Amino acid sequence: MTSPIASPRRSLPILSTDKIGELKPELADVIEYRKSGLSLNWIVGCPLECGYCVRHLFDNFEMKVPRRLMSDEDAVQRLTGHPYFRAHKTPIQLLNRATDPMLPVVKPHVFSVLRQLDEQGLTNHVLIITRWRVTPEDCAVLNSFTHLRLTVLVTHSNIADPAIEPVDSNIAAQSLRTLYENAERYRTVLYWRPIVPGLNDSAADIERARELSRSAHATVFTGLFFRKEIAAYYEAHGLTMPYDETARRKIMPEDAEQRILHALQEGDWGALFRKTSCGVAYAHGEADYNGHFGVRELCDICPEEQVARCQAAWVKPELAAVTREARLLGATGEVEINERAIVVEGLDEPPRYFLQHGFGYQCHDRAKPHHHRQHGRAPIGWKAGNGTDAA
Repeated sequence: MTSPIASPRRSLPILSTDKIGELKPELADVIEYRKSGLSLNWIVGCPLECGYCVRHLFDNFEMKVPRRLMSDEDAVQRLTGHPYFRAHKTPIQLLNRATDPMLPVVKPHVFSVLRQLDEQGLTNHVLIITRWRVTPEDCAVLNSFTHLRLTVLVTHSNIADPAIEPVDSNIAAQSLRTLYENAERYRTVLYWRPIVPGLNDSAADIERARELSRSAHATVFTGLFFRKEIAAYYEAHGLTMPYDETARRKIMPEDAEQRILHALQEGDWGALFRKTSCGVAYAHGEADYNGHFGVRELCDICPEEQVARCQAAWVKPELAAVTREARLLGATGEVEINERAIVVEGLDEPPRYFLQHGFGYQCHDRAKPHHHRQHGRAPIGWKAGNGTDAA
């Protein structure tokens, strides 16, 4: 079946080798392994100017006009030929760090890459994250892919301060409804983020999220990445600092989470999840591919049928097999498998995610433990389960 992809009037230009050489090396490398998938970022540049954007980490925030780093065909080859890519297993993300995939000049290239992946018969999960406009015509294209397990996650924060988020959240809300109403082969998730205490966590904000959760196959809520580069932008532009310190992980204080969970108990919500992969898996009627079932306190808000799916699929792997693969990836020290996760030393995030997705079991760094009930978030605003400081 040929998808109804309209050819763009003009393809996005490809940056010259010299211009690519001026980019931060991490941005010029189009493949990045993140927890939610192997991320393909062959287009950079975005005009949306969200103050908390991760583009600050790549010194790329001032690049407002999208440009390609390579052709769509080369991008697909780079992805499927990557050492960490496994057909039908490795989750994939498209354009989640340097542009919005549904910008008018960007989405024809996104559709082209999706078509090429789908024509290979690949059934991998593919995640697309947007806060921009999605039309019924776009939905027809998304429905045309017959093999990929495609999910569109719509970022909606309800942040009203244009200095922090210039994009009207009503755009995302309408896109979510359009996607949900037209969904056949793909699924759509309400990505309720970033939640920042005192900024967008009022009773009215929570009620807005509850309303929108009814127009999604799942809802995922999460906090703010607040790195030093983002803090520097806030300071330079006179923005109110959301926190007194920065953190490597997302910040989602316990008090904010508890008020959300209280509202969940009181209202008529769609399915709500703390983790992206949990929401994506539920939307497709599958067990979580990140093995979060091992962290049981994550599951206390999940629908019963989803808990049953994850429990049935969750199998503690053999130590010998895990140790063998971990050593090949460069692990040092003892490899441990407990009831929550594989625990390793000497591995950065990409090889840990490779193990995690391969075994369907959480994989943690011994030097960066996941504290009870914090769910892998920053310790800011949290206490451990026994009441002592999680830090």
